[in-house]
Amino acid sequence: MVPKLADSVEGLRAAGNQSFRNGQFAEAAGLYSRALRALQAQGCSNPEEESILFSNRAACHLKDGNCRDCIKDCTSALALIPFSMKPLLRRASAYEALEKYPLAYVDYKTVLQIDDKVASALEGINRMTRALVDSLGPQWRLKLPSIPLVPVSAQKRWDFSPPEYQKEVAKSKFKETTTAKTTVPSAGDVERARALKEEGNELVKKGNHKKAIEKYSESLSFSDMESATYSNRALCHLVLKQYKEAVKDCTEALRLDGKNVKAFYRRAQAYKALKDYKSSFEDISSLLQLEPRNVPAQRLRQEVNQSLN
Repeated sequence: MVPKLADSVEGLRAAGNQSFRNGQFAEAAGLYSRALRALQAQGCSNPEEESILFSNRAACHLKDGNCRDCIKDCTSALALIPFSMKPLLRRASAYEALEKYPLAYVDYKTVLQIDDKVASALEGINRMTRALVDSLGPQWRLKLPSIPLVPVSAQKRWDFSPPEYQKEVAKSKFKETTTAKTTVPSAGDVERARALKEEGNELVKKGNHKKAIEKYSESLSFSDMESATYSNRALCHLVLKQYKEAVKDCTEALRLDGKNVKAFYRRAQAYKALKDYKSSFEDISSLLQLEPRNVPAQRLRQEVNQSLN
């Protein structure tokens, strides 16, 4: 006897989808569970369908704040179909909610290996980077779990991707988000980047700012997650009167570390040179909130105030 549509895997999944859209997440999770049992009762292997059901149920758990069960279901989905976009993003969100920032970082970074334009993953990487720097310090990259390398075949599989993923990509086209490099720096890359930054610092001390810019740029080619490297390169641009480049580097430095006082100060200097006094004043104000007794910033504020008046 052919099962009724409502009791079939397809029917139960469709009903679960409708309940989810209606905001009835517990009901939707129950329907996806029934669909999973129905699929398993059929006795035939359908890993793609099973992975979707686990991922959908994980979305319900996430909406209800049940992060641990969300992680379990996403892990089950990924065991069936590795490098699936939705369960990776959902598991990353659950890890983040549980403050398991290294694991969230790994999942967001894995998504960006598949496609570097997924807005939620880009935003997640930025949040996790700040959280990891705050919690683990400048050596945080060395304390991360290993990040899986996504094979080209998995990347190609997502060339023709589901509507939710297409929406993520479309959203990123309308939102300016500075992207992290999709290549994950190894520990060796991080050390090489640090050594090149130090070479740049020595060149600055000798007054060779052009050569220092080259060293900082080379450092960033190995690892682009060091805020100080950007703010140091910005200093060189300032000395060479390359003010727009200085603004860009300071902005990137502040994206990585919102408390980078030197980046605020140097961007304020660059804005002042570009006669954008309002932006300069805003940066000085932000800096003085962090360091109220910063004398150079106080002096710069007086100069910018005179220009504004």
